[in-house]
Amino acid sequence: MKNDYRVAPSAQPPAEAQAAGEAEASDAAWADEPERRTDTVTAAFHGERLDKAVVSIAPEFSRNHLQGLIEEGHVSVDGTAQRSASRKVLAGQRIEVDLVPTAESRAFRPEALPIAVVFEDADVMVVDKAAGMVVHPAAGNWSGTLLNALLAHHRGAAALPRAGIVHRLDKDTSGLMVVGKTLVAVTALVRAIAAREVHREYRAIAQGAVTPAKFSIDLPIGRDPQARIRMAVVGSGKLARTDVERLAESPGFSALRCTLHSGRTHQIRVHLAQRGHPLVADVLYGGKPALGLARQALHATRLAFAHPVTGQALAFESAFPADFDAAWQAVTGKP
Repeated sequence: MKNDYRVAPSAQPPAEAQAAGEAEASDAAWADEPERRTDTVTAAFHGERLDKAVVSIAPEFSRNHLQGLIEEGHVSVDGTAQRSASRKVLAGQRIEVDLVPTAESRAFRPEALPIAVVFEDADVMVVDKAAGMVVHPAAGNWSGTLLNALLAHHRGAAALPRAGIVHRLDKDTSGLMVVGKTLVAVTALVRAIAAREVHREYRAIAQGAVTPAKFSIDLPIGRDPQARIRMAVVGSGKLARTDVERLAESPGFSALRCTLHSGRTHQIRVHLAQRGHPLVADVLYGGKPALGLARQALHATRLAFAHPVTGQALAFESAFPADFDAAWQAVTGKP
């Protein structure tokens, strides 16, 4: 028997999970109090660079990290904060170093963030991710991510790889994701995704008249050698297949259904841009803002998979968020 769920995003996580997350976040705040180390410059370091002297005070940290602390004002000489790692120090001067944790070390902390949980049991949960939420901490986004929210949502997430996240959506892509809550479930979901047994369907709005009405793009995707923040179709990339169906069109735009047979980074965005039809507002791949959208026109609308423990067939559909819904109606003339 298959359960089919049509869902609209909820506003908050369960109250008990939010309260637990707030308590854990409070505990973490105490753990963030930096250790302060103090030492006096000896004759051996007279005339040396400040960062070299600081390395002798905290030798277990990398020089790059300690240079960063200096640049951020966490190191003082005779009571005055310094921001130049190359500043020379003199014998007898007093150096104080606040060993502030790195952003990376603070990243994997619970945060009581609102997430839309559309299905949950002891083994698995399905969330409807909002556009603008990063899935996993990375440079520039060390907090406020779905991973942080999951760590607050249930305690078991802390013992799981990536808090149970088994696939990702780009920051500005909205829609459905499945997350494992136990190691057994995570392992089974990863295997199911690798075996192409998880059905992931998207709605997209591309620029131009996409033709033919139905086709597949089967091109390898890898890191763009000219711009490392982008992906591209490259011969050395990983195999990637996207099925595309044009559902409607209006002058200058096409409303599409896209189905993934693989899950490469930026896959739909790259494949459509390669054909000369970047997604609306996908500036990274040549799309232009239009139809009131300020983020790429991509929404993960349907997710179907076998329950990783019971084997029961599950399917979910997500309502369009307001910005995407308005743009979709502008192209199709209907919801």
